[in-house]
Amino acid sequence: MTTKDRVFYTSALVLFGAGWGFTQPMTKIAVSEGYGPFGLIFWQSVIGVCIMALLCGARGVPLPFQPRHLKLYLIIAMIGTVIPNSGSYQAAVHLPAGVISILFSLIPMLAFPIALGLGLDRFETRRFCGLLLGLCAVLLIALPGQSMSGALPLFWIAVVITVCLCYAFEGNFVAKWGTQGLDSLQVLFGASLVGAIISLPLALGSGQFIDPRPPWGAPDAALVASSVAHVLTYAGYVWLVSAAGPVFTVQISYLVTLFGLFWARIFLGEAYAPLIWAALGLMMVGMYLVQPRRLSQPAQ
Repeated sequence: MTTKDRVFYTSALVLFGAGWGFTQPMTKIAVSEGYGPFGLIFWQSVIGVCIMALLCGARGVPLPFQPRHLKLYLIIAMIGTVIPNSGSYQAAVHLPAGVISILFSLIPMLAFPIALGLGLDRFETRRFCGLLLGLCAVLLIALPGQSMSGALPLFWIAVVITVCLCYAFEGNFVAKWGTQGLDSLQVLFGASLVGAIISLPLALGSGQFIDPRPPWGAPDAALVASSVAHVLTYAGYVWLVSAAGPVFTVQISYLVTLFGLFWARIFLGEAYAPLIWAALGLMMVGMYLVQPRRLSQPAQ
């Protein structure tokens, strides 16, 4: 990269990291007045479908509906949206948004042992140490008395870790079995469509359907803002991977966590005990260690 390119791509990385981190406090606000997870997942998926339809239409890329594509959409919708988001929305009621942002740093660490199990990676002591540091950070968060209001509920910490496992498996699933010739935006489009179809009867049957008619409050605005930010930052992330490379772009993990804490402070006024900050430090080091090494360039 030239200096100009590096400044441009770094600025884009910061922007997308800020956008992704922004979704965590918005999730906290979205559940603040009693909205249930299935209703939120349905409208999040609908908003995603609308935006992705515009993006794919502008690119002239159709959405195929062959059986193999539908199977892919279903799997990604379940392990990437319906199951993890139902846990995330419920956990957001009981945990500070900043703590959830820190716990989400486990995703690349948990992806490592899953990749080993699927034969996608090989064992490295350095990366194993990164995983151990991440687990030590979880222990610090789970210690009694670490939140400003008392002990954090262990059950909901476990729920967030399960959500992280879903996302970690999602990435490994794509790496192992591919995307059936589709690009990432097509996969997200199809998965959002299937996610909306799955979550609608769940929302109606559970009484969690959210009436879209006014009056609208802060939870409605937060849901829309979070959904739009998620789709746009994901699209930007996909573009940045192709433009700047995966090793450079993976650094967004640090920014998502840090901005998640920053936005939680701005929008929710959250503050944390010293050991929570220590847990953040361990997560940062753990993420650094668990990342794949930069491949050396072949001789010209």
